[in-house]
Amino acid sequence: MSQKVLLNAKEVNIILHRLACQLIENHNDFSNTVLIGIQPRGKYLANRLAKMLTEDYKVKNIQLGHLDITFFRDDFRRGEKTLEANTTEINFLVENKNVVFIDDVLYTGRSIRSALTAIQSFGRPNEIELLTLIDRRFSRHLPIQPNYRGRQVDAINKEKVKVNWAENDGEDSVYLINN
Repeated sequence: MSQKVLLNAKEVNIILHRLACQLIENHNDFSNTVLIGIQPRGKYLANRLAKMLTEDYKVKNIQLGHLDITFFRDDFRRGEKTLEANTTEINFLVENKNVVFIDDVLYTGRSIRSALTAIQSFGRPNEIELLTLIDRRFSRHLPIQPNYRGRQVDAINKEKVKVNWAENDGEDSVYLINN
């Protein structure tokens, strides 16, 4: 197994600031926008962006939630391993709001399809956008594209993109792992 560094901590930080600025450009004061991190790994990116928006860019109206999609996935009963659900933490309605789904890696698009179904339990959004740190553009099974992307990666199916967060993994980095 070999691995290649795609992004180091400094590069991840630069990309996060760019993504935060793009969100500000499109959503101004965030009074009608909510950020939803897709569990399990999208919550780290969502938390980091929300913190950056409030602390570095002084945005005041950030509403942040985390959405578990485990039982909305089309493959949740197919594996031999029992899946463990994460917690959904959405303390607001999304009715007529602009929702920004946030996930670390966009691969096949199935997680986003599941999130689209799951979010309906919290109301009917006005609009849904997708922000992803890594876009594996040649691996899509569904016609889903991000509105905001940190970096596009051309990885073949046997390669894995691993995003590490300091909060969980001890470092901010992105690796391309070849099995």
